[in-house]
Amino acid sequence: MPSTSVATELQTWDQLASQFEEPIPDHSPSQLGYNDNNTTAQGEGILIQQLAPADGGPGAWRLLAAAFVFEALLWESGFPISFGVFQNYYSTLPQFAGNSNIALVGTIAQGLCYLGAPASAALTKRFPKFQRQQIWLGWPLCILGLIAGSFATTLPGLIATQGVMYGIGFVTLTYPIISFIDEWWIVRKGMAFGIISAASGASGIFMPFIIEALLQKYGYKTTLRAIAVGMAVLTGPLLPFLKGRLPPAEQSAMGKTNWSFFKKPLFWIFCASTLLQGLGFFFPALYLPSYATAIGLSSTSGALVLAIMSLAQVLGQFSCGYLSDKKTSVSALCIACSVMSTIAAFALWGLAKNLALLLVFGVVYGFFGYGFTTMRVAMGRAVSDDPSAAVATYAILVFLQGVGNILAGPISAGLLTKRIHIGTYGIARYQALVIFTGTCMSSSALVISLWYLRPKTMRKLFGGRT
Repeated sequence: MPSTSVATELQTWDQLASQFEEPIPDHSPSQLGYNDNNTTAQGEGILIQQLAPADGGPGAWRLLAAAFVFEALLWESGFPISFGVFQNYYSTLPQFAGNSNIALVGTIAQGLCYLGAPASAALTKRFPKFQRQQIWLGWPLCILGLIAGSFATTLPGLIATQGVMYGIGFVTLTYPIISFIDEWWIVRKGMAFGIISAASGASGIFMPFIIEALLQKYGYKTTLRAIAVGMAVLTGPLLPFLKGRLPPAEQSAMGKTNWSFFKKPLFWIFCASTLLQGLGFFFPALYLPSYATAIGLSSTSGALVLAIMSLAQVLGQFSCGYLSDKKTSVSALCIACSVMSTIAAFALWGLAKNLALLLVFGVVYGFFGYGFTTMRVAMGRAVSDDPSAAVATYAILVFLQGVGNILAGPISAGLLTKRIHIGTYGIARYQALVIFTGTCMSSSALVISLWYLRPKTMRKLFGGRT
């Protein structure tokens, strides 16, 4: 789960080498090559292994590529962006028509993925030797959840299968993969997590169109089965590539988490900002297809908006992850992302009455709104330089964003009370939703900004800024 730095590896080498009476010959990486199983020295029952290179090399890139595919297919094919297409379709079926709780299917699945993050991360940390078994448990649960959902004929049935079952499966397999990435990518960790975060956006460029076409031609039952089969075929062969960099003994030795970041005020500032951003973050992806239909556009146009937003998401998350590795202030990046998301909601979404303005909104919000979510890794590094805390801080921030995800359904039910009126802001029905989204984004930026602007006396008390 946690990664080891080059310095740590060299320190371990020196400690072990000192236990030998005879000098240990030079076994440089160039002489030995990189392999998890390469032996560099052996004596008195002690085996020294040469770790595979971090931040590059075949093993690191294989893992990142496999994790990218898993994230792209398992997270995107049903959720989060593509569920707006499912939701729009479900609302047209007689058995679900007029039921305002349809959104619960997606929000529960996503909510479990977010709110279950600390538990899954703790399980991964507590039993590092069984991380791959976690993946083997969660992967089939996702697939079986979709297959079982294809037989559901009631909303509770969809919630139990496409919602609960899928969500539990995904959160179970996610944190072992995150732990592996944390081991393989150290200096370029922000870039690596930016690439993984952008995976759902990459598949989101085309998945809404595929799902929309399948739903219209075959219905949700056949569509869910087709997605399940596709997931199994495309991700199954990649399972062997999902493995850690550290030997089991090293993983166990670093199993304890350094919780000192709880004492850092900046951590709680990031928590508050993430929570506020999460409260408004999910509404555009959930309601853009319905909004597009309400202003007279086709369902294909709604899928196009989601696809454009996904493309912008890829660029935004990779860019923010890359910049966070370049020592750019994480606070400044978070403020910029939240401010631009605020402008997108108030000035673009609320005024959109045509496809062009919706597409512009998708570009701006996709880049900056989703770019903010990549900052979790950088936030963790800003409050703790201990590798053992990386997964813990990440999981806590994911949990806080998930609170907003779970509340999205109830909040939207209370906000979507008006009838559609094209001539008004937010076409009346979505007015409160747009305002709520923009307010959450601006509040997220304000929390961090106030940390920058606090009086000097408070700076002496709470420390510097990041």
